[in-house]
Amino acid sequence: MSRRGWMLFALMSVLWGIPYLLIKVAVESVSVPMVVFARTALGVLVLLPLAVRAGRLDVVRRHWRPLLLFTAVEILGPWALLSDAENRLTSSMTGLLIAAVPIIGVVFARLTGDAERLGPLRWAGLLVGLAGVGVLAGPHLGGGSAWSIGEVMLVAVGYAIAPMIATRRLQDLPSLHLAAFSLTIAALAYTGPAIATWPSAMPDGRVLAALAALGLVCTALAFIVFFELIREVGTSRGMVFTYVNPAVAVAAGVVFLDEPLSGTIIASFLLILGGSVLATARRSPAAAPEAAPAAAPVPPPEDGAQALGTAAKPTPAPAPEH
Repeated sequence: MSRRGWMLFALMSVLWGIPYLLIKVAVESVSVPMVVFARTALGVLVLLPLAVRAGRLDVVRRHWRPLLLFTAVEILGPWALLSDAENRLTSSMTGLLIAAVPIIGVVFARLTGDAERLGPLRWAGLLVGLAGVGVLAGPHLGGGSAWSIGEVMLVAVGYAIAPMIATRRLQDLPSLHLAAFSLTIAALAYTGPAIATWPSAMPDGRVLAALAALGLVCTALAFIVFFELIREVGTSRGMVFTYVNPAVAVAAGVVFLDEPLSGTIIASFLLILGGSVLATARRSPAAAPEAAPAAAPVPPPEDGAQALGTAAKPTPAPAPEH
């Protein structure tokens, strides 16, 4: 990988590893709808003009139904559930639970027509990853934490389903358009709830900074950097950063929010990460051809960077988040 590729890779690992920290800070003072609205609206301000300037709006109109479905399972539901869950869970625990997305993706791909046979290695990965989720969630299944853990797991399911919709129904939609218009739909949907729950007093600077960073850095800038990373190194290499995000989430929570770094967290991280790698492993070239593995929830498709200036026709690749 080139030096530029490594720089983009490192940047993406941070940009989609710190949203959990920022969400945790934001929900201290503003409502869940406000968090989602601020993030999506700021992302729209940056990405929608780029998409309109790139043209091909007719493609968006032709795909409005799967685009709505994609938005629902990738943004509308997950970003609200994630923000609500972080009212009770630590940001590091949330980030680790979301790391199970590749494992869930493999299961859904198999259940929805993926003809590939799961070999012993990938079955072992599924079991190891699920064990990691159990180690992390087990001690917290009593009281309100059980509800929050359920919310995060629903988010993981949404993040696993969304890439399948993008791959099967939105292949003709350029990546920039997919990101810009899904954010636009979400921002419009949350405008009313955000107004209804508008804070009575101006949030402090810490919260405002978290909201601004979520929208401008972790959404708008992150999508643009992601497009560049995929163009530079390709989808397979580019998506490896999703395995680094949980470590960034844990480190950010420990350093900035004084969240605990226990042996349970370390053990669950190793189990979930190892399980994800094994469950999404490709077979050797000598083996039968394999379908592309499910990766963490990343909305934009392959070759999306080209959509910033040209009318690319990408192959979608999976996202979160986020």
